[in-house]
Parts: sequence; C-alpha cells; structure tokens
Amino acid sequence: MGLVQSPLCCHSKDEEPPSHTNSNHHLHSESSTSSISSQPSLPSVPSLTTPHPHPNPSLQPQLLTTLTASSPISSLTLHAKFLYAASSNSHIHAWPRHHPPPQNDTVVLATSHAPVKSMLISGQNLFTAHQDHRIRIWKIQFQPDDPTPYPKLKPLTSLPTLPDRISKLFSATNYVEIRRHKKSTWVHHVDAVSALALSRDHTLLYSASWDRTFKIWRTSDFKCLKSIRAHEDAINALVVSGDGVVYTGSADRKIKAWKNNGSLVGTLEKHKSAVNALALSPDGSVLYSGACDRSVLVWEKMGVVGALRGHTKAILCLVAMEDLVCSGSADGSVRIWRRFGSGDDQNKYSCVGVLEGHRKPVKCLAMAVQSSNDDDHNGGGSDDMNTSYLVYSGGLDSEIKFSQESVMQADVPFD
Repeated sequence: MGLVQSPLCCHSKDEEPPSHTNSNHHLHSESSTSSISSQPSLPSVPSLTTPHPHPNPSLQPQLLTTLTASSPISSLTLHAKFLYAASSNSHIHAWPRHHPPPQNDTVVLATSHAPVKSMLISGQNLFTAHQDHRIRIWKIQFQPDDPTPYPKLKPLTSLPTLPDRISKLFSATNYVEIRRHKKSTWVHHVDAVSALALSRDHTLLYSASWDRTFKIWRTSDFKCLKSIRAHEDAINALVVSGDGVVYTGSADRKIKAWKNNGSLVGTLEKHKSAVNALALSPDGSVLYSGACDRSVLVWEKMGVVGALRGHTKAILCLVAMEDLVCSGSADGSVRIWRRFGSGDDQNKYSCVGVLEGHRKPVKCLAMAVQSSNDDDHNGGGSDDMNTSYLVYSGGLDSEIKFSQESVMQADVPFD
C-alpha cells in the first residue's frame, strides 16, 4: 500500500512562538498576518483548475471518524498499521490506521521535552523535530508478550549527538555567529526545527529550521555532514526529490533548489507571501507549493505552470500521491485536486473533493491508498472502476479526521 505524509509547515498563532534569534520572521508567517484573506491570490498566475464535467455524488469524500487529542495536532505520519500524531503539548500518539478506536481511546507513546513540529519514520526509527531546536530519535518497538497492540518508543539520542558536539568545540572554524556577540557550532540549529525529509535510500536526513538553515545528517551514525544558510527568513518547508535535489520554502517568499554539496540550483519566485508547504509528485516532475496567498502553485522544470485556487485562507500543508494532491488550509478545509489528461492537456486539474469540519486551521496531512484490509469502512476498498484513498487531517482544533475519497480510474476528457 502506498502512503505519504506532508512535510510540516510554519508556525501558527495557536502554537508557541519561536525563540527568535536575529530576525522578525514571524511577521511574515501565515499566522501573524492581520488579514490573510485580504492578501492577493496571485492574479498574474493562470488558473489550472476546471470544473469536473461529470460530477458523481457517490464519489464525494466521506468522513469515517474523528479522533480528539489533548492539544493541537502539529504532524502526522503513517507507518505499518499505525497513524502517528504529534501535538503541541509534546505528546506523540498512535492509533490503528485501518480500524481507529473509540474517540476517548487515546494512546500516548511518549512525551518529549518540547513541542513537536515535524516527524518521519525510517525503518524502526522515528525522527521528531522540535521547538527547542533539537531533533530526537526514537526506536519503535513491539513487545511479543504485550497484550496491547500499540508500539513502544524508546529514546535513542538527539541531534546533534554528544560526539558531534564535542568534536566541533575546539576549532574556531566550527563556529558561526547567530546574533551579535553570540556564536554556536554549525551543527546546532538555533531556532525551531520546522521540517524533516529523507533521501530516497534513507541514508541522509535533512532538517530545516526557522534559523534560516537546512542541515544534512548521515543516518548510519547521525553525524551532521553539512549546514547551508539557505534563506533570508525562516524556512518552513522542505522536500527532497529522488535525484537528490533539495527544495526549501521560506517566509522570505522564495523556494530554492539545492544540490547536496550546498550549491544553489535555482530560485523559484512567484509567491507574494510566506511559503508554508511543499510537496513533490511521485515521479518528482511536479513541485507543489502553498503559501499565505491562498494559492497552490504548480511548478515544472523550475518554472511556474499555474495555480490551484479555492481556499479562502493560507495554505498550511500539502501531500501528493499518484495523480492527486491534497491541500490543507487555515480556512479549516482540505481540498483534493486531481491532475488529468496527457500531452498538451496534462496540466489540467479538477477539485474532486472538499473535506470540511475542522473548527481551526488544518496543520498537517497524510494519505494512503485504501486496500482490501480497509473494507469494513463505508464504501469498501478500491475496485476496477474506482480507487479509494484514506486522507488523514490534523488540525489546531486538536482533532484528527479520517476520511475516504474515491476517484474514478479513467481520465476525464476535456473539450
């Protein structure tokens, strides 16, 4: 079964403010704008959306269940049979992804030392990025004699590791200035770690921070290999393509593409406000970006193709799978967009579903193809005509919604 989750975007007013080092980047974030809906929605960029010519009411998204956590949800990730969720009170939760328990059956796997901003899983390791500038690594364990089906989390280490920190202490060349009269070794993030990503072979971990840098870590020994000063304001989003190109999205309104050696491939400039979220199509040919300007921009070959419009407030998170891309917004909704056609018409999109119900901004998303294991849900699994997807949305209302979206297999023709 395929599954993806969105990289986490920047902070919001319902979360703790960042510990600012030398900038006022919070003034450009999606949450501190006095009137998000009054910002321009990029009129110079053509719209790629077109009405669905054959709407099918039976294929509209269905809400399967709603789970309630103890505080706002900041990150979601899927692994094996479980949905993992992180919240602003530093809790890490887990629920069965196919058969969610009753609403009051909340399992807290661990409580960390600071609010979690982002998380992802590689093998049996869970990586969590935190408000306190740290990345923590947990071992996912299952006890054979444990009557409960839930995993356990064992703390392994935090990044930078103690050996990494010590090795950098004694050379002046390892220090960078973080503000006037204050320095730190380059392996440290000095503001909230906002996003995480992995290389295709999972040998490299990438972290982005509000300190304007992204760092590259080796997963075999957790050593920091490189730190790149990437932007002039907070970095809110990070994705890595299959060929190793790193894309960073920032409150400085720019998206930048980088090689692993730190060299800049190019800068994408079209958004007029903070970039909060990035996602790549499965083949890496299409980059999606979401910002406070309420538009999802579609990029190909380092150029903007057009925009997906429909949200009334800032785009906070994105996730892409197959020919679908989902966007979560401060307007409390999730929109599901489908790419249609081929050749000259391949850049046509239709909004095939809108998930509503969150009472506050949608902060994070995860998505998976629904398999026959999920056929106890209404609508069953996929069949020859339709493909069903499970969409998980986490909100600042402390709720996680499990929804099902069915999409017709055949491309929709366009006139």
